[in-house]
Amino acid sequence: MTPEILARIATARAARDLSDLARQFFATTARPSSPTERIRSARELRELANQLVDLTVLAEAFGGATWEEITTALSRQDPGTVACEFAADIAEWGGQSEEDLQLGTAGHEALDEWWARHREDLDPEVSTPVADLLNRH
Repeated sequence: MTPEILARIATARAARDLSDLARQFFATTARPSSPTERIRSARELRELANQLVDLTVLAEAFGGATWEEITTALSRQDPGTVACEFAADIAEWGGQSEEDLQLGTAGHEALDEWWARHREDLDPEVSTPVADLLNRH
């Protein structure tokens, strides 16, 4: 198990949560509510989307992407600044024991089950994306 794989699993969880929250937000389109409630719900979506980006950056950094590549993908200017912003997370995720990394994969089967329930015809044709990730290494 590697920090990259754990970060990719965390990314999958964040994507699932964002998708679920987006569907819930969509379902309330016609429901009477206050502007404050709608804005707070939209902000929750944005916060989850930002978390998804951050987790993706971690996974790509652990996967070997350079800070120059990551900085370009983030539409930022200074790789040193971006690397500094993620340094604490890189150290924390990279410093986990093998046991902690294994614990972080607990429940991964539920992600593949979620995918199977929500997959649509235009989605990539893969049946167990998380299990495939774990079996890849």
